[in-house]
Amino acid sequence: MTKTPITLQDLRRRLYVKAKADPSWRFWGLYGHVCKRETLHTAYQLAKQKDGAPGTDGVTFEAIEVDGVESFLEQLREELVQQCYRPQRPRHVGIPKEGGKVRQLSIPSIRDRLVQGALKLILEPIFEADFQPGSFGYRPKQSAHAAVRRVAQAIVQGKTYVIDLDLRSYFDTVRHHIVLAKVARRVNDDAVLWLLRVLLKASGRLGVPQGGVISPLLSNIYLNAVDMMLERAQAVTREGQGTHVEYARFADDLVVLVDGHPRHHWLGTAIERRLREEFATLQVAVNEDKSRHVDLTQGECFGFLGFEFRRVRSRRGDGCRGARRNARSGRRCCGRSSPCFEVIDPGPSQR
Repeated sequence: MTKTPITLQDLRRRLYVKAKADPSWRFWGLYGHVCKRETLHTAYQLAKQKDGAPGTDGVTFEAIEVDGVESFLEQLREELVQQCYRPQRPRHVGIPKEGGKVRQLSIPSIRDRLVQGALKLILEPIFEADFQPGSFGYRPKQSAHAAVRRVAQAIVQGKTYVIDLDLRSYFDTVRHHIVLAKVARRVNDDAVLWLLRVLLKASGRLGVPQGGVISPLLSNIYLNAVDMMLERAQAVTREGQGTHVEYARFADDLVVLVDGHPRHHWLGTAIERRLREEFATLQVAVNEDKSRHVDLTQGECFGFLGFEFRRVRSRRGDGCRGARRNARSGRRCCGRSSPCFEVIDPGPSQR
């Protein structure tokens, strides 16, 4: 009987289901799926939808289509199959930041975007099964809005002590050997690990390039241990249906919210200590100048994903729960001009 070839969509679904069912399973035979024509075609379409700028080789999508997409993909596929593929150095562009600083954005060539995209299509469902509910950055069916709602709801529930740790140059300091080891815990395929290694080395000896197609996935894999630690903190402090700890992470932007009752002050200290231990293990530095502790009950506020959060009391005292975004022109919170997300506190009796 002839076996019907599996489609990319079915493959991704099966990879996710198997990874979810068996957290210790190591997947093999993945490289052949990375090199499949369907995978490369899908990666090409996804890259073209974004219509990004060309890399160092100056090749555009228009030029590729003039010469023929099929021949371009076939040549790239042959390089992958023969394992003679070598990525080009990305083009670096400086993006201005607040305070006069510059963020370095790395723009891979289109051919390298396709390879990264193909690898991501195969690896993503495996690691999606391992990621935690508090991780929102660059994940399917997750969004920054969902992270903001999670934080607002935690404040309404009385988690008013906030740990806001800023990571110093996170993407630039990811250790290649650590991220490769984390991928290898789930992937038993030397060719996949070879491909990931050459992609990482193309941007230097350290870090994952901001602007790389696979970089967000790798950054989430790298910090998943931090999320797992926070999930354990939630579990051990749970009382009934409630918990004394909540967190939300979007890429390298992380906030942890702890119950503001005085009897839980020790919990904030313990969680921060464990966070710092996890970051030290990953060799990720904390930016002490930007990291802070916030007590929302004292009228303080904090920033997350472009919003400033603060707690306000419900004037009606009727148990109204919710939050509102205050984006009035000129409104400033904590000395910044970001929109203010005012969380309405209904009072202890209504939580």
